[in-house]
Amino acid sequence: MPQYAPYTTTVVGAHSVPRWYEALDRLVALGQLAEGDFADAQLRATQAAILEQEIAGIDVITGGEMHRRRHNRHAPPNAMLNHFWQKIPSFQGETRPKPITQYDPNVFHPAAICRGPISDTVDLGLVEEFQTASSFARKPVKITMTGPHLLAAVAHDEYYNDTIQMIADFGKLLHQNFRCLGQAGCKHLQIDEPYFTVAGDQEVRAAVDAINTAVEGLADDVHVMVHICQGNYAVGPDYDGQIGHRYFDQGRYKADLVCEIECDGYLIEHDMTPHYEKHLRHKQLGVGAVDVQAPNVETGQQVVERIKAHGWLAPEQTIITSSCGFNHLPRHIALGKMRAMTEAKAILTGSGPGHGVHE
Repeated sequence: MPQYAPYTTTVVGAHSVPRWYEALDRLVALGQLAEGDFADAQLRATQAAILEQEIAGIDVITGGEMHRRRHNRHAPPNAMLNHFWQKIPSFQGETRPKPITQYDPNVFHPAAICRGPISDTVDLGLVEEFQTASSFARKPVKITMTGPHLLAAVAHDEYYNDTIQMIADFGKLLHQNFRCLGQAGCKHLQIDEPYFTVAGDQEVRAAVDAINTAVEGLADDVHVMVHICQGNYAVGPDYDGQIGHRYFDQGRYKADLVCEIECDGYLIEHDMTPHYEKHLRHKQLGVGAVDVQAPNVETGQQVVERIKAHGWLAPEQTIITSSCGFNHLPRHIALGKMRAMTEAKAILTGSGPGHGVHE
């Protein structure tokens, strides 16, 4: 099982989405720009995301998931769900609203409708994403992928009538795509599951089995991390007024089940760290010590204090990350938070950036 060096820094995945994405999308709809123009803008935003992560000194970077969305709201293509559903024939077509949070009954996700079996031969575009990001990056590139539970639980099921079976089939689909990623040279993989807290134990156990199926047989030098959060999706009046709470934090936090996943470690919100003390064993924990729901930029010392608050967690098990993705934050705030992560690493290790990865 590979391990990152102590206090390795990485992001959860999404980078700051430019406000002009939505304006460009409207111009495409009006015929004033072509679809290729928007694709070009997404590529340039990807290049910028890579550059800013490297400037900040992040050790393991992503492409920012910039090509997975057209703006920063829940409408298709949402970066975690609709972007992937639309690639699967049995999910293509119209969406239907589905409530996603107990906090606000007026918040709906445009959920896809499953009308047929999920084939494990579908190309989800992960290899192309890895190759594109790697062609610009100087740091190791991580590919993120929505986990089988969220893909199934938020969809409308008109074929299986069995969420657990749908989760299992998503696990088989991810397995084939992860196998192709490994063959393409990807050494850093992250699976995202933000919906475990609100789900029942039976569903989460099925998701654990499906994730274990998805990562089975990967090479020993592939780092597999699982991001468990509770829906840190929005902040501030510009994003539907959702601030001060997480979308999916109602229910039992299931660290005991999470730690049955056969992965190398987890990326979590820093205040959820105590849940893992009795269950983590030899795995690593990415402490989300910069808060994406806070519009301020933390200092490196603040990040250090959030990490050191968990004295039971050994340095060799500790990774520094954010509580969730940066997509809804302004660019300069995201950059500042990444720099704070790097500063915290320097304080904790006495070394500069760039020493965080054991290949």
